[in-house]
Amino acid sequence: MSTAAASTGLVGQLTSASASQIFLSFIVILTARFILRGVYRVYFHPLSKYPGPKLHAFTRIPQMIGLWKGEPHKRIEAIHAKYGRVVRTAPDEISYIDPEAWKFVHGHGDTKAQGSRPQKHWIRSGNDVTDTPSLLFAPTGSHSRMRRVFHSAFSDRSLKLQEPLIIKYIDLLRERLREKAPQGAIDIVKYFNFTTFDVMGDLAFGESLHMLNNDEYDPWVANTFEYLKTFTFLEMCQYYAVTRYGVRQLMKLMAKQRQEHFQYTVDKVNKRVDQGRATDGHDLWTLVLDKEGKREGLSRGEMFANANLFMVAGTETTATISAGFAYLMCKNPEVYAKFKKEVRETFKSQDEINIERAQALPYLNACLKEALRVYPPVSNAQPMLTPADGTTVMGEFMPPNTVVSIPQYAMYRSETNFKHALEYIPERWLGDERFESDNRKAFEPFHVGPRDCLGKNLAWHEMRLIAAKVHHQFDFELSPESDGWTDQKIFILNQKEPLYMKLKAVY
Repeated sequence: MSTAAASTGLVGQLTSASASQIFLSFIVILTARFILRGVYRVYFHPLSKYPGPKLHAFTRIPQMIGLWKGEPHKRIEAIHAKYGRVVRTAPDEISYIDPEAWKFVHGHGDTKAQGSRPQKHWIRSGNDVTDTPSLLFAPTGSHSRMRRVFHSAFSDRSLKLQEPLIIKYIDLLRERLREKAPQGAIDIVKYFNFTTFDVMGDLAFGESLHMLNNDEYDPWVANTFEYLKTFTFLEMCQYYAVTRYGVRQLMKLMAKQRQEHFQYTVDKVNKRVDQGRATDGHDLWTLVLDKEGKREGLSRGEMFANANLFMVAGTETTATISAGFAYLMCKNPEVYAKFKKEVRETFKSQDEINIERAQALPYLNACLKEALRVYPPVSNAQPMLTPADGTTVMGEFMPPNTVVSIPQYAMYRSETNFKHALEYIPERWLGDERFESDNRKAFEPFHVGPRDCLGKNLAWHEMRLIAAKVHHQFDFELSPESDGWTDQKIFILNQKEPLYMKLKAVY
């Protein structure tokens, strides 16, 4: 072998060895960094005094596994059940099921937590048309301005004017159920979704989506459900630079599909807004148009973003609780009989059922409250971020940029807040002495503070009218294949399987 060949071989071996050593050193450094950072989080971090699983303080991996499995709500509930009312659920996250926390986490004032999406690396999908935040994501100043514009549109007074529109679609729902009832078990989830989306389509777009008429999902709605699932994946990927980069590239590749999806909203809103004020003077957009072009008014981009928000937040959750209500009625026959007796004795015909009279039914309202407690349509917490200079929560200083949250699923299922918490007992809301120890301050299904649910009045009216009008006409019976239906995975929204019911028209 020549000297040159031997030299080349030696250099190759050294280069190979050096590369291996560099790679090994890189792995060792990363591992050491991971361990040292984890040890710091568990024992020396400002949040180390809070109880919770050490592994969850050490790394986000358990949190990501919970998200991947669609069980973040169950993970948080289990931590609270073992460690108490205030727990550490991730390296920089604190969870509360103490009702006193509501005013600190979501209440008014400068010291409360702020924002509805806390993570500093949160990957916003934008909308590829305006990239303008809706009420959900808007910073405080813009949020307050937009909320003032929409507040009147969702007031009880304005919604009373929309009562004929709401009832029109619920009556159409009854027609569809009457047609389908003789054919056997019906997926009631589908028809409640059709109803709430048709109502909100009329309110947000100025025209129905015609899902009740067509007896099928509008493609835009079906795509919306799938699109929302991707946000769980985004949430999992936000914490690490490599995965954040990968998601951003993926979002660029999906830009065309996302823009086409959002363009549907743009076209619908433009069509409605270009029509000007509604002829009757009472329309969601009429009140918005009154302020268009003014300092407190909305830009077109804000109109698009909020219409998109309303089409999800103002529909899916109402349909979810309407389905959950029907399920819980069937699982509790004595309650169901009492509820039907109240509705059918109060109203002699469908024409007598309206917003005002349904609102006055004590047992109906108790049944709906208990359904919202046992089966909250928004099981995940709405996380908030502490201010840059920190804040005080329940007498304890909370460091800057700490994620604080109140998980409704865990809050309502805790015996520290509600006696017989896992049982469906509407009487707890009617002054039953057995439940004097219940802490009703825990129950805030629509949140509190400046970022509470703007559409809660609409939701209550729809829930009451659907429950009263549908169950006034039909007896529901749960099909065996849907037993256990409320045990659902969560990917942003409840992942609802079909809920099969047998319906019998009583007239």
